[in-house]
Amino acid sequence: MSRIPMTVQGEKMLREELSRLKSEDRPRIIAAIAEAREHGDLKENAEYHAAREQQGFCEGRIKEIESKLANAQVIDVSKLPHSGKVIFGTTVELFNLENDTTVTYRIVGDDEADLKSGKISVNSPIARALIGKEEGEVVVVKTPKGDVEYEVGAVEHII
Repeated sequence: MSRIPMTVQGEKMLREELSRLKSEDRPRIIAAIAEAREHGDLKENAEYHAAREQQGFCEGRIKEIESKLANAQVIDVSKLPHSGKVIFGTTVELFNLENDTTVTYRIVGDDEADLKSGKISVNSPIARALIGKEEGEVVVVKTPKGDVEYEVGAVEHII
């Protein structure tokens, strides 16, 4: 499996979720299964089947997070020298040349992406078009509505 890029905050977020799943959710689900077993006939016990389904989702998510953390390449952009180039973890200000609007995005790993908070996945079309570009360059991003031209503004190495 290839390395999975993530920021320091992304790793912390996954470790917190893993801890919660193992210390809170897993014991709660096990208790629910035990309680449902006490009700008798398991074939027609909806509570038992629901708890087992929850257990499957919980265990699957635990395995998924453990795998991602094992293959994680944690990148602390604040420790990298500022070059003015767009790289993983940087915060980029973009000026839309067509409608004169400005947006700011932070390029993060897939699990951290949240457009509402200005975080886009490194695998998104916008991020792929921006990686390697420098401040002042014009970038064409292919979108479903057509090509959009952006000028790269400030590139910051902030957390």
